[in-house]
Amino acid sequence: MSLLYRRILLKLSGEAFAGGRGFGIDEPTLQAIASPVKKALEMGTQVGIVIGGGNIFRGINASGGSDRVNADYMGMLATVINALAFKGALEKIGVECRVHSAIEMPPVAERHVAAKAIKHLEKGRVVIFAGGTGSPFFTTDTTAALRALEIGAEVLIKATKVNGIYDRDPVKFPDAKIFPELDFDTVLGMNLGVMDATAVSLCRENNLEVRVINIFEGGNLLRLLAGEAVGSAVRAGRVVA
Repeated sequence: MSLLYRRILLKLSGEAFAGGRGFGIDEPTLQAIASPVKKALEMGTQVGIVIGGGNIFRGINASGGSDRVNADYMGMLATVINALAFKGALEKIGVECRVHSAIEMPPVAERHVAAKAIKHLEKGRVVIFAGGTGSPFFTTDTTAALRALEIGAEVLIKATKVNGIYDRDPVKFPDAKIFPELDFDTVLGMNLGVMDATAVSLCRENNLEVRVINIFEGGNLLRLLAGEAVGSAVRAGRVVA
């Protein structure tokens, strides 16, 4: 089969793991996301993953006197919990997986080294990147862009609960307009909220394509890998379609 991408970085939100509960980890939801990842591997695509931690920890309002640095480290630890949970879900269906953490914790994860991650990918293993960047003040969106560039991914795929990038929230506004294709400057200029500005700028500066798809809509990831027009694409030098 002809593949559109041979190596991808899949960005998953922590909230997605909660299913309909809004918090915690929902096992059936993990399995629903793990299944297309396994099929992507079987198609011949190498898969790296970054997962947020919002289902476990949403941060603290620093303006209220709390310590932003400590709050960010707590969020990083939440991503490790999600990474281990998803590793378990993948291994349950026969997928070999490694967790790389930007924060050293040898009993549960390997210390992140890009060269080691690439070797795992080349051996057909999924690599889940946890612990954020290892530094406060950076989101998991920025982590996803950074790790994608480090491993030489051809695309950063942001998996969401909606079908792409809209001009406003499609859940609240049924007449919201979807953008099949945009450029990075438009995403930043319209403040569309695809990813934070740091992540978008990093992708723009390094010409890393971003795709936004609905991971829960049957077969979307596999259709995208096979070359179908799925979701929304953000590329350099493109205009709103």
